[in-house]
Amino acid sequence: MYERTLTSTRAYTGRVLALDLLEIETDQGVRAKRDIVRHRGAVAVLCRRPDGKLALVRQFRKPVEKVLLEVVAGKLEADEKPETCARREVLEETGHTVTDLRSLGFIHPTPGYSDETLHLFEAMVDAAPRAHQADADEDLATVILTPAEFEADIAGGEITDAKTLCIWLLAGLKSRKPEVGDQRSEVSWPKRKEEVS
Repeated sequence: MYERTLTSTRAYTGRVLALDLLEIETDQGVRAKRDIVRHRGAVAVLCRRPDGKLALVRQFRKPVEKVLLEVVAGKLEADEKPETCARREVLEETGHTVTDLRSLGFIHPTPGYSDETLHLFEAMVDAAPRAHQADADEDLATVILTPAEFEADIAGGEITDAKTLCIWLLAGLKSRKPEVGDQRSEVSWPKRKEEVS
């Protein structure tokens, strides 16, 4: 299965994203149009404090006109490495400093219309945060929850942000100890392209 690009026109370039209008042809010879949002990528970070609690953020999201509870997240700056971005965003949004960081891989949040790659991390953070230093156009609050409280919010439908749900699933799967005879849990995780030597 493949779609060949016949034409591509840049319709819009903004601060965060761009929009390309494509004409494509499928391998069955069918022609169609695609609207593709171009995005330089972002990170999402599940923050764990030394006391075992999670540091999350609550903020208003204009596209859905709601206040959402989410993991720390932010877009990559030009030529910024995901790990660097993750550490910066944690400090900016929660005031915590990352003491240990591990990659959980990456996801494509909306591949139907966007090329965004979202790099997922799990971070251990220090116990005593400073005042967070959010961007001038961000109004957010740090929320501290136990894992049980967080899961109760998920089960209750309070958390609807896809990256937050996905990162919780991946963190749980990667930390799970394989049960005896559970061959699926013993399969090694695939490496990202940049990790393959």
